[in-house]
Amino acid sequence: MKILWSTLVGALFCHLAAMAWTLPKDMHLQDHLRPVVRDEASAVEDDSIELPRTTTLRSTSVTSPTLTNYLYCEQEQYIHEFINESNQSQMLWVTWNRTKAGENAVLPNMCSVANGLPLRRRCYVVASLKRAQWEPHENNTVMIQCHRSMFCEEEQFEHFYIEGEDHLQPHVNVWKRTRINQKATLKDICLKPNGLPLTRKCLYNAQSRKAQWAEIKNFQQFRCLRITEQPIISNDLNTLLSNVSGLSTSRATDAKSRRESSRQLINLLENPHQRRLPVDIHLTNEILKGLITDFPDPELSADVLHITHNLMASEPNVLLMSAELNATNSLLDTFESYMDNIGDKFVSQGHCGNMTLYTHPPSDKNLSTAAPIVEVINTHLPIGVYAHVSGNISVFFVNPQCAGISGIAIYPSKLFAKQRNLQGVNYDSFNDFHYRFIALNESAQELLHDSDLQVAAFVPLTMWEHLLEHFSMMHRSPVLVFKVYAHDGLFVEATTMRLRKPDSKVLSISIPGYEAQLPENLPFLLRQHGSTSVENSRDPNTGCGYWNYSTWTSVGVQTTNKPQTISKNPLLLCYTNHLTQFSYLVGGNFKQNDFTDEILITSVHQEALDIISLVGCSLSLLGLIGIWITAAVFKSWRAQASNKVLLNLCVALTLQMVLFLFVNTDDVSEALVESHHYTKCVFVGALLQYSILVLFTWMLLIAFLQFQRYVTVIGIQRPKHYIAKSAILAWGLPLIPTILVATIDPKSYVPPEYQLVTDTGICYPSGPGLHFGVILPVSLIVAANLAIFIYVFYSISRTLSMSLQRSEKKLLVKQIRLSILLFFLLGLSWIFGLFAFMKMGIVFSYLFCLTATMQGFVLFVYFVILDEGARKCWQKVLCPHRAQKAHEKAKESQSMTTASTSNGAELSRNNDRSHSIKNLMT
Repeated sequence: MKILWSTLVGALFCHLAAMAWTLPKDMHLQDHLRPVVRDEASAVEDDSIELPRTTTLRSTSVTSPTLTNYLYCEQEQYIHEFINESNQSQMLWVTWNRTKAGENAVLPNMCSVANGLPLRRRCYVVASLKRAQWEPHENNTVMIQCHRSMFCEEEQFEHFYIEGEDHLQPHVNVWKRTRINQKATLKDICLKPNGLPLTRKCLYNAQSRKAQWAEIKNFQQFRCLRITEQPIISNDLNTLLSNVSGLSTSRATDAKSRRESSRQLINLLENPHQRRLPVDIHLTNEILKGLITDFPDPELSADVLHITHNLMASEPNVLLMSAELNATNSLLDTFESYMDNIGDKFVSQGHCGNMTLYTHPPSDKNLSTAAPIVEVINTHLPIGVYAHVSGNISVFFVNPQCAGISGIAIYPSKLFAKQRNLQGVNYDSFNDFHYRFIALNESAQELLHDSDLQVAAFVPLTMWEHLLEHFSMMHRSPVLVFKVYAHDGLFVEATTMRLRKPDSKVLSISIPGYEAQLPENLPFLLRQHGSTSVENSRDPNTGCGYWNYSTWTSVGVQTTNKPQTISKNPLLLCYTNHLTQFSYLVGGNFKQNDFTDEILITSVHQEALDIISLVGCSLSLLGLIGIWITAAVFKSWRAQASNKVLLNLCVALTLQMVLFLFVNTDDVSEALVESHHYTKCVFVGALLQYSILVLFTWMLLIAFLQFQRYVTVIGIQRPKHYIAKSAILAWGLPLIPTILVATIDPKSYVPPEYQLVTDTGICYPSGPGLHFGVILPVSLIVAANLAIFIYVFYSISRTLSMSLQRSEKKLLVKQIRLSILLFFLLGLSWIFGLFAFMKMGIVFSYLFCLTATMQGFVLFVYFVILDEGARKCWQKVLCPHRAQKAHEKAKESQSMTTASTSNGAELSRNNDRSHSIKNLMT
């Protein structure tokens, strides 16, 4: 039986060995199945690099004592299933190399087929056994190569840059190589009006076992911004990110370059004349990761703090929108990990002695360069303590073995205005900030009696003894890192409704190198600022809580104060069984504004054109309201034939204004499209198209009436009911192109995706529907009206030149006014709009916005303010006594009128030809 068993085992190993030797040369067992001790993200960042089997690229600890002093997980081997590039299954030996306790081992280029992520195992210390051991591995996991599953490779993308009003510049961009489950940006920055970049997600396809880009529907003609009306630093940050990404991985070679890059980054963020955008938070974090993730250089610590302090000073809406890119959480993780990794460089056992305090002065908005770092020889700090202090965030590194210090207490400056020489309390003059250090033998009950205390956290002596035993087995220096955030600017919740919010400073506590659950609860104290009402204090969500990189929660945190006493005693004692960022939370319902649709940047000239259009439309609406009030009040005025035509024109113009300004807006259109109410979108868009065509049809009819008047001056006869017939024609004819477009191409009314993203889309025809259903009929009408306008202007000039009588020159002003009226009345300002549509220059966009939006106001001025009949009507209502006097004076003047002069007939002919504005359209 033993012989048979040995034979079977021997045959199995021979078979497995034969399978292993069938692997391609570039997948040799020794090169790919032995782990590298490094961070998971960087383990496969560049799968083209050949890695030695024993290489350690990055350790979570930056201390470097002799290797024999550390606990290790010994080498472990087992058989694992692997699927090669030919989609064939093979069984291979997996070897986990000897790894130091507290570190992660990652198999380079080997990922799980289930999620496409690298296989990793952690080596941890078992305190009861006083040895290190591997965490269990998953036997049912199938492996594939990471370069197939973990990254979406670069891909070209064509889009347009908006350079000036409606001037589009085609551009070929590239999506950056991106890890699965993350959003990629373009190499050349492509901004939306809300200051966020165009993004695309990288997904893992479990069926094909490959990473693939998410589909981008309707983005083929995407329009984005690069040159904006507002001064921004996004382009400079993107250039700096490209430079940082190109730095060599050699720490010795590029240490100087990294420091220069960090100073350059500070200079950009300190520029007071630039508008900060959500994309800037993302780009700054990516630059920081490039500078400090692979090589956490302690000499960059002051700059990192300065940069984080600067970002925390950003406007709340900018930070909130940047959370869409996970920028704030990523920045928190980058900052916290870096500070934890460099702690024992400052306060390790071998560095117990006087330390240096780096202090950042508050940001000076007038500086164009980075504020210099002020170095102060720390003669007053205890041994084994190192601190970075800034206005928005402070970091304290503490080694309790050096001087028995295990915590930090923060005090508000105003309470110490007369006690700055108080023993044991330190004062930072740059930030007006007081603090002291807590000894190992102090207790939480003692701190509760400190009436001036703001924030405090410390490791009790009993807990420290357990931690010391753990670090002694690992032979590494124990370090405590305390981070105090002045506010919750970086702790952004994506939801619009929050159940709790911080009401104190945010305190972060970490013990680098200790991953297990705390041996006992850790105490910390927080003071709420007095905004907690009695009702809020009884809310179950009120109390101490922590940030889980998604929301604030209280799970695992205990608040000792009873709910009814919270509002009376603002100093709270809390306990936690894990380490993260803590704060005092007020329960309730707190609504956050949704800023995702806020427009932060515009293309060049767009803001000025928007202001001009807004002012013009407002004046036009006021003018239309004035006309409608005049028509409603005075029956005699609205009964006149010319004013009936005017009122029909005003109906079309009012309908267009209301639809464009209040109904068919980009927000309404986006809501209709997102809710799939496409029929409503088509209806609203067709109604807007119809109102524009009706308006131009009335303009054409008015032009035709003017042509008749100037061709036959004497004896002109209007058809019976010509106004009713004109109304039927003007309101009925535009239905034809509107119905044709709506039935043949209804999809043309739905705005494309890129317009919705850039807040420029409304329900309105596009493509052939726009060209044949709007542009073509409008162009024909404008051309006809222009011809009539030229003829009328020529006729007026000829009339004035026929007579040399000085009295006739008085008609000059009247004729000029008539020409201006006809220009607006016949819609000739839309000529500028057509030229702007044909990209003939920005000047036509300005002329169009200045003239087309003023049409309603001009009609009010000419037909109400300057019209004698309308003025008399209003004078009778507003100033009856003055109207009576004017009427009597007119009668007296009429009785004194003499006979006609010898040229009276000619004057009568000229006056008839240059008729009053009142009878213009009859």
